[in-house]
Amino acid sequence: MLMDPEIKARLISSGTVELPELLRPSGPVSAAGPGAGEMNVFFRSGGTRVRLGVADTSTLKLAELDGDEVAILEDGVEVARGYLERPLIHCPRQAYITVSERCIYDCKFCAVPKLAGTVKSKERVLGMVAEAVDTGELEAISLTSGVERSPEEEVFRVAEIAKDLRRFEVPIGVSVTPAKRSSEILKAAGADEIKYNVECLDPDLFRKVCPEVSLEKIKTALEKAVDVFGDNRVFSNVIIGLGESETALQEGIVELAEMGVLPVLRAVYPHPLRVGEVEMVRPSPERLTDLVRRLKRVLDDHGLRGDVAETGCYRCTGCDLIPHRDL
Repeated sequence: MLMDPEIKARLISSGTVELPELLRPSGPVSAAGPGAGEMNVFFRSGGTRVRLGVADTSTLKLAELDGDEVAILEDGVEVARGYLERPLIHCPRQAYITVSERCIYDCKFCAVPKLAGTVKSKERVLGMVAEAVDTGELEAISLTSGVERSPEEEVFRVAEIAKDLRRFEVPIGVSVTPAKRSSEILKAAGADEIKYNVECLDPDLFRKVCPEVSLEKIKTALEKAVDVFGDNRVFSNVIIGLGESETALQEGIVELAEMGVLPVLRAVYPHPLRVGEVEMVRPSPERLTDLVRRLKRVLDDHGLRGDVAETGCYRCTGCDLIPHRDL
């Protein structure tokens, strides 16, 4: 059975899979996205990709078939069959690198402030990308970063790295906390696409889950980013499952699209380091599918396309249902 959008929504809603010991991935765990600091795998079936965390308590189980083929089972029944994809750096075919694995902001759903990881030097990032080039698989570079000391300092750090990454002649996407003139600085450095994450489109809830950040400042930065990067080149994560108002969510999606921004509808990941701090409930498959179908209609109404992205989450598709790619 090949994975279709409805099956992918079921897998995203679950978020995890149990793996046989022999199929567990080796190497460093991811420092970005849902499940930061935890082990995960990419499953591909029928041209569709999904990323799942590895958990011994999952209701989904991965089973080996003949050759390289594997199947995902639920209660002993096959849900989908395909194969495991090897990530290049964080995800397949991209060097998706977290520059600063730490953050001064304490957003209640995010594990990065709790993990307090390393800050990669420009030399280390360039070395990682050079190794990725040597595999012959590199198609794009995506840089994401927390905030070690200030958004302004982080923007300049990432911009300096992006300048040197142009030598590899692949598209570059950047995801950072916006700062003064950050879009102009990053565009001049060679970034092709930009992402500033609103995270939550419910203003009342936003103040609770991101108490040190301004939602309005992020929206203003996104609007400016479209002026600098153009339509279909600006993105923003929107987390689903924090207890957000449905009305605020729908109105916020339309507001972003009216600016020329493509929302990334991201199922919340209840990270063990954050459980109990804020409501985090994985959305049902039905809610995910309905939201992305609505998002697709909104994008169509505003002349935006999810299948032209060159970097990042809209290019990878592993963590989310992506309009115009999955649906």
